Amino acid sequence: MSLTFHWFLPTNGDSRHIVGGGHGVPTGSAGGDRPASLAYLGQVARTAEQLGFEGALTPTGAWCEDAWLSTAMLVERTERLKFLVAFRPGLMAPALAAQMAATYQRHSGGRLLLNVVTGGEDHEQRAYGDFLDKEARYARTDEFLHITRALWRGERVDFDGQHERVADARLTRLPDPVPPVYFGGSSKAAGPVAARHSDVYLTWGEPPAQVAEKIAWIRTQAKAERREVRFGIRLHVIARDTAEEAWAQAGRLLSGINPQVVANVQAGLARSGSEGQKRMLALHGGSTDRLEIYPNLWAGIGLVRGGAGTALVGSHTEIADRIAEYHALGIDEFVLSGYPHVEEAYWFGEGVLPVLADRGLWRHPDAAALDRTPAAVPFAS
Repeated sequence: MSLTFHWFLPTNGDSRHIVGGGHGVPTGSAGGDRPASLAYLGQVARTAEQLGFEGALTPTGAWCEDAWLSTAMLVERTERLKFLVAFRPGLMAPALAAQMAATYQRHSGGRLLLNVVTGGEDHEQRAYGDFLDKEARYARTDEFLHITRALWRGERVDFDGQHERVADARLTRLPDPVPPVYFGGSSKAAGPVAARHSDVYLTWGEPPAQVAEKIAWIRTQAKAERREVRFGIRLHVIARDTAEEAWAQAGRLLSGINPQVVANVQAGLARSGSEGQKRMLALHGGSTDRLEIYPNLWAGIGLVRGGAGTALVGSHTEIADRIAEYHALGIDEFVLSGYPHVEEAYWFGEGVLPVLADRGLWRHPDAAALDRTPAAVPFAS
C-alpha cells in the first residue's frame, strides 16, 4: 500500500520563522511575514500538487481564515490536489454541512476531505456562541456525524437527540464520492466517536510508543463497532541533504523565538482544555533543553504554536526511516508542514519522497503529471 502525504495551507500566514496560532495561543501571536493571500496560498497548493502530495490540510479557528471559503476559492487554481477542510460541527447544522460537502464534491470533482474538529478550547467555542463543555461537544459531534452520514447515504432522516434535532431531512443530490472523515482526539470521550464515524483517525506527532498506544486504543474501539479505521499523523518537517543542515535550520528557528513570547504562549496553552494539547506540552515542558524527544523528533515548534508541535528533523534518509517506523505501527497517512511552506515542501518532495519511492512505500498519485512537468532551465551566467 502506497503511503499518502498531505501538505498544509497556512491560512494564518507564513514565514521563514515559526508562526504561532492554535489551541490557547494568545491573540496576536499568529500571523507571519507572508500574508495568507489567495495568490500565496495558491502557490503553496500548486507546489504541493506538483510534488505529489495527495491533499492539503486547512485549519479552523479564530486565528486563521475560514477553511471552507479559502479552499473553495483555490479549487480552480489547482487540478488534482484534494483539500482536507477542518471544521467544527457545533457551528453549523448537520444538514447544511452535508449539503455543503455535496456541493463541494460536485464543483471540485470530488476533491473534498473533511477534518472534523470537536473543539478543545472553551473560550474560543463561546466566542462562536457555543457554550457546551467538552464532554457535551463530543456527544454532539457523535449525533452530528450520525445525521450527516445518513444523509450522504440518501436516507430521509428524523432525529431527536440531546444536541441535534432534524425532521424529514434529506439531500436532493448526494456527494460523489462521499468525503472521507478525518477525526482526532486524545480524551476518553473521543474514542467512541472516532470508532463509529472516522475513516482516518489523526494523532499529533508523539513518539512512536505513545502513537502505538493510541492506535491500539482506537482499533479496539472500532472492532467493537465492527469497523476498520485507517490512521494518520500530523507533523512538521525539516528535511535537508545532511542531518547537520537540518539541525542547523531547527537551531535557526529556535534562535528566532523570543523567550518572553515562549512564556506567554506556554501560559496560554497551559489553560487549554484539550487532552492532546496537554500531551504536546508534556513533551517539552516549556523548556528549550532536550527538545529532541526521540531520534529525529523535535518539539521546538510547540514552544510557540498550539496544536501540532513536533517536527521530523534530519537528512532525507533519516526522515524516511522515521516515516517507515511510524508506518510499521499502522500509520498510512502523513499530514505535514514546514516553515516556510513553499520551500519546505520542495525539500521534502524532492528529497524524502524519492527515498520512499525507491523503498516501494510511495508513488506519485498522478504519474502522468511527472511527464507534464517542464524540465528545469538553468540560469544564464
